[in-house]
This record gives sequence, C-alpha cells and structure tokens, in this order.
Amino acid sequence: MNRRIALKHLALVTGGLAFIPSCDFSSDDILSAYEKLKITQSEKTFLGNISNTIIPAGEIKGALDIEVPDFILVMVNDCMDAEQQAKFTSGLRAFPDFVKMQTGSAFSSLSDNGREEIIKEGLQAEAEEDAAVRFFLNTAKRLTIQGYMASEYIQTEVIPYSLIPGTYDGAVLISEIQKPRING
Repeated sequence: MNRRIALKHLALVTGGLAFIPSCDFSSDDILSAYEKLKITQSEKTFLGNISNTIIPAGEIKGALDIEVPDFILVMVNDCMDAEQQAKFTSGLRAFPDFVKMQTGSAFSSLSDNGREEIIKEGLQAEAEEDAAVRFFLNTAKRLTIQGYMASEYIQTEVIPYSLIPGTYDGAVLISEIQKPRING
C-alpha cells in the first residue's frame, strides 16, 4: 500500500520536473489587465515617470502617488480603438529612443527640468517619424490631468466636491483660507 503512494508521488514529481523547462520565469511579463495593449511592468513604470513629471508631488500628492498610470492604461485599453491603441503603444516604446536621440541620455537620468523640457519637445515635434511620440505624449498628458482631477484624493481632500449645492447665503465673504467648493 505504501509503495503505491510512493510511486504516485514519484510520478507527480517527475511530471512536474518535466514541465519546468517550458515555464517562463522572466520578470518583465505582459500585464494581464491591459490585454489589448500588451504593456510590460517596465513600460508601466516608465509611463509613471512621465505622468509624475507632468504632475509632480509637492505640497499635495503627485500623479504617481494617486496611481494615475493605471487610469491612463485602463482608459487607453478600454476606450480607444485598435488603431489609437497601436499608436499609443508604439509612441510609448519609441519615446525612450526619442529622448536618447535628443539628449544623449536616458529619461530616468535627466533632472526634473530636463524631463519637462524633453516632454515639451516631444509634444511639439513636427517630424513625421515622431508622430507616434507626439500622439503618445498628448494622450498621456490629457489622461494624466483627467485622472488626477477626477481622483478621490483631489475630489475629497484638495477641492471638496459637493454633489448638491448648499444653501444660498448672499452675505458670506470669501476668504483665502476657505477651500473652494465645486458644485455639480
């Protein structure tokens, strides 16, 4: 009886060892949440650096702290057609080469001012080969601002959102220390 159990376990271990060479243990796998874009973790991190350059952290949280890159990728994955998605991903993959060609160094090694300048140059690039980079940067900038301003943090802590306007009081003075209220 024990021999049967031992042989069964030996067969399971041998079968498992046979499958190990076919497994891919690389760390840069395609993120499954964005199946249409085929984005890797390193590309998502790079997009995070770009969005954090557009809206950096200061007195309030920056775009990376609010996880705006996830918002950008979800919007591109779910709301754009296949042609725009292909243009976005090709621009994302071409932007490091654009930065290397313009500055001679990688985007991550640039100073904050250098990153801002290279993004401005990419937004204003007029060469035909830079069309994908320009589309990518315009889309990333627009979605960074949209995701940041629509985030729960901004809507609850920075600019409190009130769905229903409060009562009208015409004799109230607006002071600088009072937070502005946005009524829907």
